[in-house]
Amino acid sequence: MGSTKSEHFTAQQNEMAILAKALGHPARIAIMEYLLSVDTCICGDIVNELPLAQATVSQHLKELKKAGLIQGTIEGNAICYCVNETTLEKFNNYLQQLTSKMGSRTSCC
Repeated sequence: MGSTKSEHFTAQQNEMAILAKALGHPARIAIMEYLLSVDTCICGDIVNELPLAQATVSQHLKELKKAGLIQGTIEGNAICYCVNETTLEKFNNYLQQLTSKMGSRTSCC
């Protein structure tokens, strides 16, 4: 496997790429939307909301957690998940910075 040469990019560029990659699957988008809609920590309900096996949902949750988009706490035998608002806000701010630059550009195409 080749090197990504991530050291050639800024810390912010690398961080945003990790977040974008974590959100790069429709199941993960669905998980984020669900967690935001219930506005509370969820333990086992996520599996019931998606047409995926429990092991597949667990893998998607692991990727979202690794990227810092969600956080989990252990409660008994279950891990309860919620959105990491700080990380999501950081990603939102970055996207707003990008889109604000579009308004000052002249079209090139």
